[in-house]
Amino acid sequence: MPEKAAHYLEPEQTHPEPISPYETKLSGSIMEIFGRGVHDLPGLIAGLNDLGLHAPDGQDWSEDNFRAEMRRLGD
Repeated sequence: MPEKAAHYLEPEQTHPEPISPYETKLSGSIMEIFGRGVHDLPGLIAGLNDLGLHAPDGQDWSEDNFRAEMRRLGD
């Protein structure tokens, strides 16, 4: 990363509170799946389920509950 860019990047700049362990695990899992070359929503959902990471309600991930969770986390 160029030196100038590092001065203004704050990865949590819009997050109102510290990142929770759940958010850390979810983001790490998403990065792991993207690192495998998966970049579509169905592949991401399958990857989360394959890793055994459940949705907040304890169920498998689906496109609908993933979108809802991203909206919730973005608020």
